[in-house]
Amino acid sequence: MKKLVLLSLVLFSYFGMSAQGVIGKWKSIDDETGKAKSIIEIYKKGDKYYGKIVELLTEQNRDGVCRTCETEYKNKNIIGLVIIKDLEKDGDTYEDGEIMDPKNAKTYSCYIELESPNKLKVRGYIGFSLLGRTQYWYRVE
Repeated sequence: MKKLVLLSLVLFSYFGMSAQGVIGKWKSIDDETGKAKSIIEIYKKGDKYYGKIVELLTEQNRDGVCRTCETEYKNKNIIGLVIIKDLEKDGDTYEDGEIMDPKNAKTYSCYIELESPNKLKVRGYIGFSLLGRTQYWYRVE
């Protein structure tokens, strides 16, 4: 009986998180240092999904101002900056959107998908998804 209860709790937790999908807060990891750099909140607006920076975890840009941006984001607050736009859910993948790299304000095509309930694959690319970069983000509990 105890095993059945434990198994039920594990399955409920797993499927509860899966039902949540990509919506929630995710910790992004710096490709070069391997350290956590920010918390991104992914949310749904209408039929599309977006992601915005809600917290900075590094000392760089601690004041929250995007000094490296060369577009309309220059000298704007990084907190609240929407870096993922217009993703559409297609089965287990969220695609046909854009992601902006806050370091240089360049925009790339994007898709995201859950690798597990707490691990998100984020792929930015130019043209074909083969020509790009993948990051893994981790759900913030």
